[in-house]
Amino acid sequence: MVYNEKMKNNYLKLERIVKGFANHRRLQILNLLEKEPELSVEDISKKLNIGYQNTSDHIRKLAIAGLVMKQGRGTSVFHKLTSRAKSILVFCKRLE
Repeated sequence: MVYNEKMKNNYLKLERIVKGFANHRRLQILNLLEKEPELSVEDISKKLNIGYQNTSDHIRKLAIAGLVMKQGRGTSVFHKLTSRAKSILVFCKRLE
């Protein structure tokens, strides 16, 4: 099998996705957003008892991986899962 640029780019994209959810806090956030979509960073922080800045950083990484969508309303930003994140949660639950 010849290793080419397209394959490399596919692996790099997959790596970004896996790194996006490869953390217990991020998995907690995904599970919370599955149950309660459209939460703010402050809501997530309080519900999971995680510091605000730490929560914000985890959500940023989830968004980079394409697992969380951000939607601004007024001065607030709300977060919900992408279809990719929903598939990943199904996958993770099968591993349990």
